Amino acid sequence: MTDEMLRAPAEVKYADELDWLESVDDSPKPFSWRLSPRMVRLFVLGSEPADGLDREIPQKWFGDRGFVERSIVTLASDRGLLLIGDPGTGKSWLAELLSAAISRNSTLVVQGTAGTTEDHIKYSWNVSMVIAKGQSREAMIPSPIMTAMERGVIGRFEELTRSTSDVQDALISILSEKYVSIPELDDDNIVFAQPGFSIIATANSRDRGVNDLSSALKRRFNFVRIPVVTNKRSEAEIVRFRTTELLRRHQIELELPPTLLDVLLQSFADLRAAAASATSDDERLESALSTAEQIGVLEDAILHGQFFGDRTLSAQTLAGSLVGSLARRSPEDLAILNKFWHGVIEPRSKKDTGAPWQEFLEGGREAIAKLS
Repeated sequence: MTDEMLRAPAEVKYADELDWLESVDDSPKPFSWRLSPRMVRLFVLGSEPADGLDREIPQKWFGDRGFVERSIVTLASDRGLLLIGDPGTGKSWLAELLSAAISRNSTLVVQGTAGTTEDHIKYSWNVSMVIAKGQSREAMIPSPIMTAMERGVIGRFEELTRSTSDVQDALISILSEKYVSIPELDDDNIVFAQPGFSIIATANSRDRGVNDLSSALKRRFNFVRIPVVTNKRSEAEIVRFRTTELLRRHQIELELPPTLLDVLLQSFADLRAAAASATSDDERLESALSTAEQIGVLEDAILHGQFFGDRTLSAQTLAGSLVGSLARRSPEDLAILNKFWHGVIEPRSKKDTGAPWQEFLEGGREAIAKLS
């Protein structure tokens, strides 16, 4: 089944693992949860020998254990959970994993945008059925959030601060009252949330000021702030994990050279340091320089090598992918990258005379010249 999907949701991708965890789970479960809080944590963070399981559970989200535990406790209390952080910190992936483990359904999602309306979080109508038979429960189209309420499972709201204040206000009543009224109907006109219903929302900390959350809505959520991964070892684990998945999806057999991964991680670390020391936005790349963007650069370089190269990953191709991915503004970003290549990459290539840095230097110079 997963082979027929471009990207299988977590509950499908890890169905066998979730089935096994459920079969050995003898701990108390809140509400209608499929797994106990302990097993939810194991599913997300992976197992250890001390857990005493007969099967190893791989780690799927890389971050502080405390963030995961607080998220699980919040959902067990039936409060809303708001995961907030910079782009690429894994907020949506954590929300998907938690929903998959708790409800075995992570697809009840509303995507917050400027065009999101109250209908998207409550309900709309099948116009042809309304014309034929009038308004009824059968003619009503429940939103993903209303469906989650009726089933007693987790609903997700992505990019909450991208939605307008009207939509956010409608969410307040759902979180506080736990029901939705349908004034168009005379009978059966209230949908009550079943035990187990909750909402996991995500918000980009860089969107502050777009549509700030009201104090009333903030009170309905427990906040868990997901920081940018700064530990090089942890970031390497994330990149390896996601890249392995991408290679499997593309059916590519390739060993990721550790030296090239080090070059990529070090380059991003140096770019972040340069951005932190910049005195104005004009001296910073538009990119957030997130772990997710590193993975994107690596995937781009791997696929380029597979389709147009010798089916290997080279430092020159990696440099070209990095420049091409991060040079979003022209000429501003190109000027920043050119300065970085001369001031940071070139000295590194002279200090470390090994092939990766020298080839990386040349590949970046060539890519910058082509785009200038």
